[in-house]
Amino acid sequence: MSFIELLKKGNKSSGAAALGNTFLAAIKGIAAAISGSGAMFATTIHSIADAINQGFVFIGSALAEKEPTPRFPTGFGRVVNLFVLIAVIVISIMAYETLHKGWEIIQHPEASTNLWLNVGILAVAIIIDGYVLFKAMKEIALETRKEAKGFKLVTGAFKNVRLAAPPTRLVFYEDIIATLGAALALVSILLAHFTGFYYLDGVGTMLIGILLIGIAIKIGYENTVGLIGVAAPKEVENRIADIIFSHPDVVDIRKMRILQEGRKYHVESYIELREGLSLAVADDIKFSVRDLILADPDIGDVTMGIIETDHVQNWKKEHELKPATK
Repeated sequence: MSFIELLKKGNKSSGAAALGNTFLAAIKGIAAAISGSGAMFATTIHSIADAINQGFVFIGSALAEKEPTPRFPTGFGRVVNLFVLIAVIVISIMAYETLHKGWEIIQHPEASTNLWLNVGILAVAIIIDGYVLFKAMKEIALETRKEAKGFKLVTGAFKNVRLAAPPTRLVFYEDIIATLGAALALVSILLAHFTGFYYLDGVGTMLIGILLIGIAIKIGYENTVGLIGVAAPKEVENRIADIIFSHPDVVDIRKMRILQEGRKYHVESYIELREGLSLAVADDIKFSVRDLILADPDIGDVTMGIIETDHVQNWKKEHELKPATK
């Protein structure tokens, strides 16, 4: 598969966010240079960080789509976690620079100029970041198979973001901070201008830096866990169990382990079949169940063994099965 074909499979949310934040970084940077506003500088740094991060993550999500090889038999799913961790380093550096700039403004407050230029650009930033955030929410709904509209799309995104792909989670968290950061910068600039308390510009700048640190910690933790290798969420486990039990000859699941690799899952399972089946028939059933699981677009590969039933319902005893999510 060529690099261009891989890029076409990259995470659409991170690609769109990278382009949007590149544009925002350019216009914010011009406004910051003209006005001298610390809050505008901070939100410029934030947009630069977002553009770099989301560009990294888009490339990582594309590389993660490479087919498994004999040397890397489980594929390249965790590559995206590595790229997100690189993005976290960038966020951390930008957070430090933002906090440093904010502290300087608090110690040496000065009036910024071109108020309405700053206001106009920050309003544009809020609209663009808000739109990217909305697209990320729709991507979360698509990836987690939760149909939602209106306000339910917002609540559903916060509820199900942990089930989304790592790049989508990054875009969602970063654009929440980006939208809040732009709004915070707007409020800080207006308060500093109309009250004469110019140090408020620095306070707003430092608050944006603190938000960046918070998102770096959260994203860093989630992707470190993903890089080590983490079990699939219970919702995914229950969905796969329901697929297995949908075959009429399967009576129990003796053991199942589902490992998350990027946005894909690797399933290992031993299933119990009803008594009296020949080895040839049982083998056909195993491949039939495997194909049912592989039909799920979130599944990367399946390793499955078959055992004759011991008349003890192991799976229901150890796990409370829930209806499959759609």
